[in-house]
Amino acid sequence: MDTAEFKQQFLPYHRKLYRVAFRLTGNPQDAEDMVQNVFIKLFQHKKPFTSEEHKKSWLIRVTVNECHTLFRSVWKSRVQPMEQIECSTQTSMEEPSDLYDAVMELPAKYRVLIDLYYYEDYSVKEIADILKMNVSTIQTRLMRARKMLKEKLEGGMTYERKRFI
Repeated sequence: MDTAEFKQQFLPYHRKLYRVAFRLTGNPQDAEDMVQNVFIKLFQHKKPFTSEEHKKSWLIRVTVNECHTLFRSVWKSRVQPMEQIECSTQTSMEEPSDLYDAVMELPAKYRVLIDLYYYEDYSVKEIADILKMNVSTIQTRLMRARKMLKEKLEGGMTYERKRFI
């Protein structure tokens, strides 16, 4: 892959991958690093993709894997535990809203599903294939995420409080 072809492939996917990485990491700097790592892997990727959809799924899967690798690293676990990540940072790509804030307060495993399902318009089956999970697991997590969002937006008890009651 030459530099011109790489630049042509970079532009359509950069914003989508950044959004997925940001939802997982909750940190714009980490999200930028993850997207950079993904595009380095794309540049080094030798096998041709069968379709645009295959390439898009591959990029999202690699983004998710890079984010998981970040949180498994010793350095990240010692510096800032995942539970203490502040998710209140607004990005220029997202409009500030109560819904956005509520989504960003969800645990990472729910945030990424909300992003892929509602913002990227993937079906539950496609998400299951991308994340290599069971369809029923995706459906259950989406249901739980919707419930948490509903409670948060309606001003009811938060899911954190309910867990301990």
